[in-house]
Amino acid sequence: MEKVIVTGGAGFIGSHVVEECLRQEYKVCVIDNFSTGHHENIAGLPIDVYNADVTDPNVMNLIHALCPDYIIHLAAQVSVAQSLQDLLFDEEVNVKGSLHVIKAAVRAAAKKIVFASSAAVYGNPVTLPVTEEHPTHPESPYGLTKLTVENYLRLFQKIDHLPYSILRFANVYGPRQDAKGEGGVVSIFADRLSRNLPPVIYGDGEQTRDFIFVRDVASAVVKALKAEKNLCINISTGSSLSINHLFRVIRAVAGSNINPVYGPARPGDIRDSTLSSEEAQSLLNWKPSVNLDQGLRETVLFSHR
Repeated sequence: MEKVIVTGGAGFIGSHVVEECLRQEYKVCVIDNFSTGHHENIAGLPIDVYNADVTDPNVMNLIHALCPDYIIHLAAQVSVAQSLQDLLFDEEVNVKGSLHVIKAAVRAAAKKIVFASSAAVYGNPVTLPVTEEHPTHPESPYGLTKLTVENYLRLFQKIDHLPYSILRFANVYGPRQDAKGEGGVVSIFADRLSRNLPPVIYGDGEQTRDFIFVRDVASAVVKALKAEKNLCINISTGSSLSINHLFRVIRAVAGSNINPVYGPARPGDIRDSTLSSEEAQSLLNWKPSVNLDQGLRETVLFSHR
């Protein structure tokens, strides 16, 4: 049985990736510092869990000692707003932490590292939908750190022959997404409505996003372990909708009549984003299977538990 290390495996996306790895019969080791991940996300699963921080150099020895066949690197600082407020912390986690994981992957002679990147590497799109050939001009420190790690992976592949799959996620949503802090807009809206509180929409609400369900993302991540080539691809639905439209759908699913309140647009936020998923469908033999209504219903039901 092949062994996979999942960094950030107790988090929102990570816990779904862990479940998909188990479905595909991998042995799973989770490395998480539980700063944003939750023990209950992975409770009862037949996995090994290590409370460790990717920013600690000792994590390299841990990874090497575990002798993984593959590494899925999801541990990250994921807030655009926080990256603007504290770019040194953003760099510490997303660049230094990733370098520890990459160096450990080389030492452990891992067959591949799968890295969770982001649509944020593109910045404000010049054309839509955004393909992988689109220029990369990040508008936030968060996007810049993701792009930096992508470039490190390409460099380590040349120098140390470490195979990689870089997956640029669109806006991921679904059960277990934390509505506290940055959170995803879907989980924040669902949480506020579940408590009969009006959600805040930043800007005019006409900004658009490409929303993809977390289990579809997990499926793509695990498929990327066995990709034959070194990849850098979008993981998305290839369609988008406005935040106002999203709110109306969530409100209908939640059976609420609460109206949102509007706040000022946030710095670093991109106006419109739709990612092409053609490369992922072709190279991974993957496509999203959960439509927005189904995914939102499951997410809202989870938030109302």
